[in-house]
Amino acid sequence: MRTAVVRVVIDRDGVLSPADYEAGLRRLRERGTEVVASPAGRLPDRNREVELIVPGLDPADVDKHATACAEAFGVPAAAGVVTYISRGTDDDAHGVLAAFKVDGTVERTFDGDGEVVTVTLDPAGMRRVPESRLHTALEAALNCEVRIRATPSAR
Repeated sequence: MRTAVVRVVIDRDGVLSPADYEAGLRRLRERGTEVVASPAGRLPDRNREVELIVPGLDPADVDKHATACAEAFGVPAAAGVVTYISRGTDDDAHGVLAAFKVDGTVERTFDGDGEVVTVTLDPAGMRRVPESRLHTALEAALNCEVRIRATPSAR
């Protein structure tokens, strides 16, 4: 399961006091949300941002996290950029494949001193996705050499 980092912009107008900001963080954490945020004293005057750590994020749910922040802080909030934490696992590789809407198998081997991940896709999947983009995303997620191949066509 991939872990997302959902950035949420809060307090665009700079109306939250440091105490209100800290209270909003506390409310989010009490709801079980993992939050990464700067201390109130280190924040800009407006357009403050918090980061929510969300395991198994469904991209359709991003706005729900912004709504939760708006409720916790009592000010409008807007979802920002979503990135993913990578631990280099097979789940990370499958998460990248899912993001590209392709299915494939993932196999780890060791070649000399280095780890190699071979991802096998069906030919239709390889035609739908630019291989260079998929390759770059997989290498970034796995931090190792990645090889992409197509399954042999059945005749």
